[in-house]
Amino acid sequence: MIKNKLFESYAMGENCYVVSDSSGEAVIIDCGSFTKEEFQAIADYISSEGLTPVHQLCTHFHFDHVMGLQYVFDAYGLQPEGSPLDEDLYDNVNNQLQLFSMSRKVDFRRLDLGRKLIDGNQILFGQHALQVIHTPGHSRGGLCFYCKKEGTLWSGDTLFRDSIGRTDLPGGDYRQLIGSIRNRLFCLPDATKVYPGHGPSTTLAYEKAYNPYI
Repeated sequence: MIKNKLFESYAMGENCYVVSDSSGEAVIIDCGSFTKEEFQAIADYISSEGLTPVHQLCTHFHFDHVMGLQYVFDAYGLQPEGSPLDEDLYDNVNNQLQLFSMSRKVDFRRLDLGRKLIDGNQILFGQHALQVIHTPGHSRGGLCFYCKKEGTLWSGDTLFRDSIGRTDLPGGDYRQLIGSIRNRLFCLPDATKVYPGHGPSTTLAYEKAYNPYI
């Protein structure tokens, strides 16, 4: 059984997850920590649980999901893993910060990408595997991570409870996003638990029935 711990970055309400199992190995998904203090809460949890992070995963490269990548690298030596289709976003994080009037508050330093993830890749940790699902629409390289064994999906900014990711930023495409949700996510079991990049968790059954955008 996996353990899924949520840490919220309060600047943008972004969700970072530390996912682990009984082996003690863990993956960190979307570390958006804007400050060292925010990241320290994650590091303290990892230490208290005796975990060994083995992957740093990115659902996409919008600024609010990547501000803590350097902290993770400094602490655990893990390069970020994400889609090469989003490298244009990754190269321009500081421009994104300017767009949201946050460039005076933080300074982003780009790390080299580690593994470049594509649809169908497997992320292994402990006794579990995460399947990479390419879900473009919020960004060109948007990814979700699915654990079939546990019936759990980390959906980034593709799918939220009662909502979907915005599509008015560079690389966004509304029709493409709806297609990704319907054709890539809604084919998974209805009982699948969904942990999004912002807001509360949900299930695919709930979103099929009540999400007003689908």
